[in-house]
Amino acid sequence: MVSGISKFHIVTSIESLPAANMLPYLQEQLVDGPKNLVVHAPPGTGKTTLIPPFVANVVCFAGHSEPKKVIVTAPRRVAVRAAARRLAALDGSRLGEKVGYSVRGDHVEGTLVQFMTPGVLIRQLLNDPELGGVGAVIIDEVHERQLDSDLLLGMLAELSELRDDFSLIAMSATLDSDKFARLLNAEVLTAQAPIHPLEVIYVPAPAARLNERGVNWDFLDHIAQQTHTATLNSDDSALVFVPGVAEINRVIDSLHHLGHSNVYPLHGQLSAAEQDLALSPSAGQRIIVSTPIAESSLTVPGVRIVVDSGLARSPKRDASRGMTGLVTTSCAQSSADQRAGRAGREGPGTVIRCYSRDDYSHFTKFVAPEIQSADFTQAALWLGSWGTSPDELPLLDQPPHAAWSAAQQILAHIGAVKGDAITPLGHRLSTLPLAPQLGASLLRFGEQAAEVLAIVAEGPKGDVDKHSAPKREVERLRRLAPASVGRASAGQIVGAAFPQLIGRKTSDGEYLLASGTRATLTEPGLKDASWLAVASINRTHRGAVIRAAARIEESHALEIIGVQETTRAEFIDGKVQARALKTAGAIELSSTPTKPSKDAAQAAIADAISREGLALFHFSDTAAALRDRLAFAHIHLGEPWPDLNHADPQMWLAPEIEALATGARVHAIDMYQPLMRLLPWPAANNFDQLIPSHLVVPSGHSHAIDYSQASGSRPIVRVKLQECFGLAESPTVCGVPILFYLLSPAGRPLAVTDDLSSFWSGPYDQVRAEMRGRYPKHPWPEDPWTAPATARTKKRSN
Repeated sequence: MVSGISKFHIVTSIESLPAANMLPYLQEQLVDGPKNLVVHAPPGTGKTTLIPPFVANVVCFAGHSEPKKVIVTAPRRVAVRAAARRLAALDGSRLGEKVGYSVRGDHVEGTLVQFMTPGVLIRQLLNDPELGGVGAVIIDEVHERQLDSDLLLGMLAELSELRDDFSLIAMSATLDSDKFARLLNAEVLTAQAPIHPLEVIYVPAPAARLNERGVNWDFLDHIAQQTHTATLNSDDSALVFVPGVAEINRVIDSLHHLGHSNVYPLHGQLSAAEQDLALSPSAGQRIIVSTPIAESSLTVPGVRIVVDSGLARSPKRDASRGMTGLVTTSCAQSSADQRAGRAGREGPGTVIRCYSRDDYSHFTKFVAPEIQSADFTQAALWLGSWGTSPDELPLLDQPPHAAWSAAQQILAHIGAVKGDAITPLGHRLSTLPLAPQLGASLLRFGEQAAEVLAIVAEGPKGDVDKHSAPKREVERLRRLAPASVGRASAGQIVGAAFPQLIGRKTSDGEYLLASGTRATLTEPGLKDASWLAVASINRTHRGAVIRAAARIEESHALEIIGVQETTRAEFIDGKVQARALKTAGAIELSSTPTKPSKDAAQAAIADAISREGLALFHFSDTAAALRDRLAFAHIHLGEPWPDLNHADPQMWLAPEIEALATGARVHAIDMYQPLMRLLPWPAANNFDQLIPSHLVVPSGHSHAIDYSQASGSRPIVRVKLQECFGLAESPTVCGVPILFYLLSPAGRPLAVTDDLSSFWSGPYDQVRAEMRGRYPKHPWPEDPWTAPATARTKKRSN
């Protein structure tokens, strides 16, 4: 006993749990001092119940004058509350004595074990980087790869290197434990799950699981029907997995219509009391319809039947629109297996998978890490306050560069960072229990913003002004806020948090946002609003859809976004055209024709050249021939012969760009002289020998060599067949044989060859037989090797 606090004594009372078999090995690992460990224990083994109190008994009473607390994180608030209550109940102590919990807006202090969400612990770390008074941190459900847990794992890995009296234990329910062990330089301890027989039945629905609007309602009715059938002649309770709250409500409604009354929802938006209804043991059959929250984080007693939709919802970032939305997809195989395991925790069970065996085989093996797809703004702020960046922190995976850059831009816009350094405002925002954007709005508008921001933080739908927030949460935010100055509308408060999401209604009824995204609105009560401050937006297959917003006055919108006056010059139809623009972000407020400045005109022309290349200009035959010869030289000789597609137009087209900028038309420019500027000196002295423009054939006539790459990169000469009599070998340019288009007296192709010797020896005889009757006035000798070459008829040749 230390300072009047006694150890946990629950271990001996629940030795039947499989995790109990790990305790001697855990004792062996920790007896000589703190170590980093990875515990692999599938759902149902009791790891969340047994490991924290056991570690607390070792760590908290290891000769300290004051006990060192053990912190345990779980990814969801409902799991945190449930784990704390269960541990306190098993210990026979009151919640708030040995065991406590901390989630957003709800805190109960414990002396030995404190359960909390990863975000709460990250904020605690930022306030106290050494975690004074904490002897160990256990991160539960690390396999779920949520962004907060991944960041916390990296931050605590650094802390464990600095403190020799600190243990970091990661607990995983899947078999990718080795990946975590390598990151933490840790040993892996494993517990086997209880083996109860499971009957797995695949019952795919006739309707597709997903349609253009998301989850197919007919599929949800199929899930309800399968649940009804499975429970009809059974006393066992059922756990039904669907991806979100809307789907839960649909399935529950369907079950009510089928005659079921003991049906309970389970998701993170419920109050603690409502969650307890689903989690508390009770007599009789119950049906719990849950989001994936019940996969591994929670124990739902009495369940012997699992009905699985095979769907999950995860954040996906749309880099092109700069937005993140929840996307419904098939869950991972590891998730499906964990869901199935819920039916076999207390005895033999039945698993009904509302998809096919083939569907399951195409699910990804493990859950995709959130760090690769989620919005990174909050994480970037935390890392800035921690004094690091993603590539410096020991992370399992790195975030995409685009997500990191976008987060930095948002933080810079709200004043949280300046350059690479976090500002005092940024440090303050990092400790607030709000997203950085919401925190910035709270500090800007003060306590009057508390209710609106509490509503937005809960993810409302529709008109923000029509919602209300829990008084407890509102009061908590008011205590964190400065005094209000003036009055602000809901639109101003939301708009200040998300200025890039302020939108103006377009002529087609959509909203053009300041970010440049076009979004549709489904809330009928807002459709008459000219301007909206968007609080929540989803990315769907149909594009961006506004989920929640508030009306905002145009003057307030423009004040928040800021108005810019610019001149936009474009090169259109061979000339520079310019307009004076007044914009708010990507929203165009006015546009009038104007005369461009010389610099703007030149920039417009250079931009057009970069987009369209040399096709922007008109080439005379002479200029086109020189262009093609230069291109041929670059392909076959390389340096110093230039690549026309990558030559800087500002260097070799400067006089022409200046002429166009002062009013010249593009068709009036001769491109021959600009191309001559590209000839590399002194190599250009040998240009005609290296890349000749013409070939003199045996008739004595000179014919142009075509380098336009009509036949790949082969030079081409078009010449009448009779002019080539006696030419045995095909000439070459840069080692490439010239391709001869041998023409009839009328100029039509008779043969194409780059091997004249072979042509005279074979195909010529057939050509002669077909042509001598058609063109009797022209020579068709039996021996083309010795016949005189001519461009004339027989008579004129004589």
